[in-house]
Amino acid sequence: MSVLQQMLEKYDTATAEGAVNGLREVMQEVALAGLYRGGFFDKAVFYGGTCLRIFYGLPRFSEDLDFSLLAPDPDFSLDPYFKALRDEFLSLGLDVEISVKQKTVRTGIESAFLKSDTRIFSLAVHAGKTVKIKFEVDTLPPLGFTTEEKLLLQPFSFYVKCFSLPDLFAGKMHALLFRNWKTRVKGRDWFDFEWYVRNGIPMNLPHFAERAKQSGHLQEENSSEQEFRKLLERRIDALDVAAAVSDVARFVKDIEALKIWSWDYFRELAQRVSIKAS
Repeated sequence: MSVLQQMLEKYDTATAEGAVNGLREVMQEVALAGLYRGGFFDKAVFYGGTCLRIFYGLPRFSEDLDFSLLAPDPDFSLDPYFKALRDEFLSLGLDVEISVKQKTVRTGIESAFLKSDTRIFSLAVHAGKTVKIKFEVDTLPPLGFTTEEKLLLQPFSFYVKCFSLPDLFAGKMHALLFRNWKTRVKGRDWFDFEWYVRNGIPMNLPHFAERAKQSGHLQEENSSEQEFRKLLERRIDALDVAAAVSDVARFVKDIEALKIWSWDYFRELAQRVSIKAS
């Protein structure tokens, strides 16, 4: 059995959705391996929903790979790491296409896309879609976070530098409170919020405040715990719960667990958020 088949074995590929989710996660892990070989984690750290899924046991699938530089570098480029990425996939018999998202304005985000046709996995995966992974690097990151080394065992054993859980929680709350999706609701943010609270993870308030100040959503005088809780209450009051459930349903196995979602439920969760103030 090949390494790729071994990696895919742990996923339920009986449905097209399950096959795509499983294949995407395998590709994410192979991409992390390639970045590791290329020395990427000497400069950058992994965070976001996929980090939470792969290394901390979040029970939902995630689409993108999100990274932050350890120190600001507006001239950072992903290009030097593409060879290591391609080589890692080729070593497993998989050819991938990597394309850089061209910036129309100068921002602090470096983006690229990696994709492969699932037909290459036709022996193990029955899905007719092209799997596409976006990976982004924050080149002007808000600081004040801590990191830890997390072990991944496939496609080989290696360590990935990750945000610690309180800082991951801070980043998630920044996204949940300030993400501008217009009419769309990202239920995945609320699923992750629920997971953090249920697991008793404290939120790093200073890192949240750094993110919110950098994005222009908070001033120094408004970065207190009281202000954070007010913002969260208002966000819950405005939440379209049905839309949130609809967004996250295709990424989780246990859809029944979403039936408890309501305004009152999220208000209860909000009261149980633990704050790390320093």
